[in-house]
Amino acid sequence: MTKRSAEKLFKVLDIYEALRDVLPTLDALLPDEAQRDEEASVIADPKTEVSSVQGRLGETAVALFCDLESSIKADNSKTLVRDGAIHPLTRYVMNYLKYACEYKNTLEQVFKEHKQPDKSGEEGGGGQNTDNQNPFATQLLEAMNLLFSNLDTTSKLYKDSALSNIFLMNNGRYIAKKVKGSPEIHQLLGETWYRRRSTELRKYHKNYQRETWSRVLACLRDDGLQHKGSVKKPMLKERFKSFNAMIEETHKTHSMWVVSDEQLQSELRVSAMVVPAYCSFLGRFSQYLDPGWQTEKYIKFGPEDLENLIDELFDGNPSSTASKKR
Repeated sequence: MTKRSAEKLFKVLDIYEALRDVLPTLDALLPDEAQRDEEASVIADPKTEVSSVQGRLGETAVALFCDLESSIKADNSKTLVRDGAIHPLTRYVMNYLKYACEYKNTLEQVFKEHKQPDKSGEEGGGGQNTDNQNPFATQLLEAMNLLFSNLDTTSKLYKDSALSNIFLMNNGRYIAKKVKGSPEIHQLLGETWYRRRSTELRKYHKNYQRETWSRVLACLRDDGLQHKGSVKKPMLKERFKSFNAMIEETHKTHSMWVVSDEQLQSELRVSAMVVPAYCSFLGRFSQYLDPGWQTEKYIKFGPEDLENLIDELFDGNPSSTASKKR
């Protein structure tokens, strides 16, 4: 749907509401018996004309809103949002729906009058089937499900699975905030739908943590480092080298990605989890490295440096902090 089509919908709804509001006045001005006066029969009935125009406007409003579904289906662009940020389609659809749902009562009315229920509709509205209750809610639900399907397809185009999850989290969190911020949308979709989508967001979050930080934290485990009470220095050095390489690579790539939601950004910056584990590892094993050049070679980051690195992730601006030493 183009911006022009969206604006047309809102103009149609404005005119529809104006005509709906004027009908009671016409009823008062034109009693039924006056309309049936034989001498006035050659004059078109104003109430009938207004009602007819209103009906055609209602049909037009339904068709225009349903165009949104076609637009989402047609958006099959292979162009990725490079940094995993919010997709333009997501912004457009959610802002459009937020504005459209300000006409919630009117849209519910025109959909009941001019839209046949789709028997294949899903459950919305608090988990109750909306097919025979609220055709507009069913149409809204279908548009939202199509949007999520579109985003899921787009996410699979990323070569980096961590970035794919960042993309899904960014868009999912944006949608959730828009739904939560609009009582009309939230009511129409229902709490069951909202909770289900929130569960999916947590799944993406766990996937990202597992794919990114589980490997990093695995370097800080004691497994295999000790044998008969002594520390295997070659393996210890490899652990430090692997940890340093993973931190540098994570910083290099993830600092170029964008997470605009401050709460989500804070949740993904896991310094509170990584830094204590790193400090504990240093406390247990740094003494086994020879003082001087070995320490400098294998212990590249102090705890504060590591925390600063993690706090620079998702800014969309790569920096050279990874080169800092203790």
